[in-house]
Amino acid sequence: MSACKRLLSDMRPWSFGRSRWTSRARDGMVVRGKAFSSSTCPKVCVVGGGPAGFYTAQHLIKARQDVQVDVYERLPVPFGLVRFGVAPDHPEVKNVINTFTQTAKHSRCSFYGNVNVGKDVSVGELLQAYHAVILSYGAEGNRSMGVPGEHLAGVYSAKDFVGWYNGLPSCRELNPDLSCDTAMVLGQGNVALDVARILLSPLDFLKKTDITQPALEALAASRVRRVWIVGRRGPMQVACTIKELREMATLPGTRPEMTPSDFEGVRDALKDLPRPRKRLTELMMKTALEPPGEKERERWSGASRVWGFRFFRSPVEVLADSGGKKVAAVRLAVNKLEGSGEAAQAVCTGETEDVPCGLVISSIGYKSLPIDAAVPFDPRRAIVPNSMGRVQQVLGLYCSGWVKTGPTGVIATTMNNSFDTARSLMEDLDSGKLDVSAEKPGSLRIAALLEEKGVNPGGVLRLGEDRPPGSEQGGSLWKTAGEAAERGGNAGCGAVLKPPERLGGNQRSCMTGGYF
Repeated sequence: MSACKRLLSDMRPWSFGRSRWTSRARDGMVVRGKAFSSSTCPKVCVVGGGPAGFYTAQHLIKARQDVQVDVYERLPVPFGLVRFGVAPDHPEVKNVINTFTQTAKHSRCSFYGNVNVGKDVSVGELLQAYHAVILSYGAEGNRSMGVPGEHLAGVYSAKDFVGWYNGLPSCRELNPDLSCDTAMVLGQGNVALDVARILLSPLDFLKKTDITQPALEALAASRVRRVWIVGRRGPMQVACTIKELREMATLPGTRPEMTPSDFEGVRDALKDLPRPRKRLTELMMKTALEPPGEKERERWSGASRVWGFRFFRSPVEVLADSGGKKVAAVRLAVNKLEGSGEAAQAVCTGETEDVPCGLVISSIGYKSLPIDAAVPFDPRRAIVPNSMGRVQQVLGLYCSGWVKTGPTGVIATTMNNSFDTARSLMEDLDSGKLDVSAEKPGSLRIAALLEEKGVNPGGVLRLGEDRPPGSEQGGSLWKTAGEAAERGGNAGCGAVLKPPERLGGNQRSCMTGGYF
């Protein structure tokens, strides 16, 4: 059985009605019906069910045989950006879900979806219920462009746009207007290239992915034929990797269109570049400057869509159409570089140019948001201040992932910094800095708190838990998801596995666009 299908078979919606969940909780039935004693084994709470949360939980469970980890997630389903941030045509990246699934199914790990920490339950209440709390809730915010007109219709953040085609519940109703000829993506990182690639990909290509059906239908009707990928610096400072650039350069039905003068002096600087940057720049120069080979010439001659990098440009204003409500163009400042290499800074020359476009997607970065007034937060760096994952001034509180470091790096980077946080926590346990001699109630207390507050999240999903009998909504949800798994077959995570786009009218009681 494929990993995707196995996870679906292990996910059960859990009714959070009065009594059934809490009565079993009071009986100590925390994980798959296995009772845990009320001994002094360390009870750790992880806030956030994405890569950072599961990597942290994984390391703790492997390193200590007595630790119990509960993972709380705001969304109904686990895995965060691996599910909702990875491009649908990159199924191989999602293979890490296999590892996370094994962690979630471990006898000393529980996953609770639909629990919004900071709203449904405070971090202070978690600290009272657990020996340690780890904040791993990622970067939910978008970095603002800070220019006039950025709130016009037709301007979207890459986070929301990616969430839309991946089925993120909060982005389900985005409905981007794709009726224009030209789109502009601001930013030149991997996410920016993902967005450009999805906008220009042939429909037959997208049909083979797990992109949501509404997004597929919208892209089928799209009139976008040109995408400019804009960055404030030059070819040697782009933030994408060679894999993403190669995918753009070989995308069927498209041809590149760049400005040769942007590459002046680049060839002479190649010898001083680190190997990864050198290979990336060489591919970019080949794509932009060299005559195409026979295969490329044939593909380019029949191409109906165009893409290209626009370097040394920064947005200064989004210009409206005659009605004053929708984007019609972006005014770009023309920059020059001062300095060299990665440290080069973009400086405005005073010149501007207006580039017509009817769709603008800002991919200039994510940022973490404060989760609770009681938790220290650095608004300038948009992180929780910490030392090796230990939150400053709050004993027993830790952080991992992007809320710890800022939104940088790939999934391996997140893995390493999450492991570092887990090691810091274990050091504090071993040294006695964290006192685990007193009993902590863990999830039993949180269940009671939510019931006392009258919070009904619309269902708590728990991996590996038996589905409660008699729940019409839960039974319907499970049946539909199970049928979708059967339709997905055994092709693994690359299969077209598309559970229904909407199950129930409440965001907190639905799953959108599949699980992977």
